[in-house]
Amino acid sequence: MRTLLVTGARGQLGSDLVRSLTGEYKVVPADIAEFDIANLEATLQYVHHVKPDVLIHCAAFTAVDACEAEQARAYLINAMGTRNVAVAARKVDARLVYFSTDYVFDGEKPGPYCEYDQPNPLTVYGKSKLMGEAFVAQQVHAHFILRIAWLYGHSGANFVKTILRLARTDRELRVVHDQFGTPTWTVDVARQLRQMLETEAYGTYHATAQGSCSWFEFAKAILEEANLDVPVVPVTTEEFPRPAPRPKNSVLDNLLLRIQGLDLMPPWRESLSKSMAQTRRDEEEAHRE
Repeated sequence: MRTLLVTGARGQLGSDLVRSLTGEYKVVPADIAEFDIANLEATLQYVHHVKPDVLIHCAAFTAVDACEAEQARAYLINAMGTRNVAVAARKVDARLVYFSTDYVFDGEKPGPYCEYDQPNPLTVYGKSKLMGEAFVAQQVHAHFILRIAWLYGHSGANFVKTILRLARTDRELRVVHDQFGTPTWTVDVARQLRQMLETEAYGTYHATAQGSCSWFEFAKAILEEANLDVPVVPVTTEEFPRPAPRPKNSVLDNLLLRIQGLDLMPPWRESLSKSMAQTRRDEEEAHRE
């Protein structure tokens, strides 16, 4: 059985990947308590001890606005930390999976972004993640770089949980309607990754669900799935200024997965329905216990 080492294993993506991949693989979850990716020696020692066949790198500083205020920390974790992980993977001859982001693009393209489009990040978060991509490509030939976007899952904070929480306390919700992307379920990402690990189709890929929507449309869909009748008011980006500019177009096209017959990502609305149904089943089971 192949060994998979997952960094950031207590985060939203990492924890759901561990849950989804355990059983088929020997999964070793690791987070800051095990080793600090910003420390090269600690990273080398831990990876050498585990000697994984595949190193799945989920650890990152993902608080987009905080990255603007803490630029040094963002580059230390997202860029240099990724370099450290890539060096460690190379030294034990492990394949490397790195999760990147739609924020490597500026959001000005009128249509979906393909892998061949030139990145132009506007934020410290996007710039630091793009530098991480470069370190991965430099250090490890056998790598998969997966750009994901608008992620939600069982663990951690995300837009789905925020909307459901606000819907139970607010009389109406105000949600941006002029930013577009593709909501993507962590379980689908795990399924896509599992298939890719059976190949040697290394490179940089977009891996999001099919279709797209605005944050406003996403919020409306969440409330419909939850059978919650709460008014949602569309507002503009300018009405909600943030420290880090958000790309107006975050829609990614899974072109390279599709032309190789590897694209398993389903329509976003279908996955949202499955995700929320699973959450309801989990809550009912926990209540019975």
